[in-house]
Amino acid sequence: MRIRSSRAFAVLVCLAVASCGRGSATPPPPPPPDVVKPTPRPVPSPTEARVQLGQKLFANLCALCHGPDGRGYVADNAPSLVSESFLASASDAFLRTGIVEGRPGTAMGAYGRARGGPLSDGDVDAVIAFLRAGKPEPMPAAATATAGDATRGKATYTSTCKECHGDPAARGKAPYLANPVFLASASDAFLRHAIVNGRADTEMKPFGATLDAQAIDDVIAYVRTWAPEPAAPVSSQPPPVAAGKVVLNPDGKAPNFTLKEDRFVAAADVKAALDQKRRLIIVDARTPADWQRGHIPGAISAPYYDLALLDVVPDDGTWVLAYCACPHHASGIVVDELRKRGFEHTAVIDEGINFWHNQGYPMEGADVDAGH
Repeated sequence: MRIRSSRAFAVLVCLAVASCGRGSATPPPPPPPDVVKPTPRPVPSPTEARVQLGQKLFANLCALCHGPDGRGYVADNAPSLVSESFLASASDAFLRTGIVEGRPGTAMGAYGRARGGPLSDGDVDAVIAFLRAGKPEPMPAAATATAGDATRGKATYTSTCKECHGDPAARGKAPYLANPVFLASASDAFLRHAIVNGRADTEMKPFGATLDAQAIDDVIAYVRTWAPEPAAPVSSQPPPVAAGKVVLNPDGKAPNFTLKEDRFVAAADVKAALDQKRRLIIVDARTPADWQRGHIPGAISAPYYDLALLDVVPDDGTWVLAYCACPHHASGIVVDELRKRGFEHTAVIDEGINFWHNQGYPMEGADVDAGH
């Protein structure tokens, strides 16, 4: 009995030792690490989302002339759109009309989808929200109309305003007040506020201390005499370019252009090349509505913001000329894209389409004199 008990005890000890050995050789796996969950991104509010969309659209479409922050004067004296004085007096309807309809005859094209542009109604609202972000709310519109004397106003305007703003016969460096869409959408209160308070951070100084209320009303009455019938609206996109219709004078000789700064060709040289039936391609870089109203005969529409439309342009050595009203920014984007694609002969028409029109050079379209 004693021998059996000793053996049994020895077996138990061996099993215990073996068990301990196995446990120390293979330790239990460590507990899984804590799972770190990513911090969810804050979801922007509807207002924030609209402002962000507006900022993106503004950067893509408007910044080339008005600047990325909307302070203006990057191209063609495009005005500031974020001056507090401007936004305090500009209604949303006024801003919307300017974006959708543009300013015919100026560098400001029609960007509303209803006019063949890229912006839906919601997009336009987003751009307005971006411009207004962090700015004071617009003032309530005044209901009283101006009772001024246009004859007296002409004298005051000539001595005080004409140097910068020009008149219907000659434009100045400041916003063109004789534009029909501007005059149809700008209220007397809007004009009065600009004259009295000026536009901070621009050359438009306040005249409230130098012109009395009657003199200001007289100036407004005079400016109102410039209002012609608004330009006829255009609503459709330009027709697709038919095969074989991109190149002008396909059997003609190549022109011999001398470029300024290896980039710009004079409008007079382009006119001469067309008269001589030289082989050319001409691209209108403005919005489709501007092309519809009036363009150089034979020019195709390829807006600066839709460069895929340049795919129809053959890369066969033909001179490709682009124009806009800026007169260099939108057309410059088109020429830069063509050069990036390897096109050898490209240039910007130096003086732009408004100069071309004012010289009496050939134009075609639905309303070639709109805004001029």
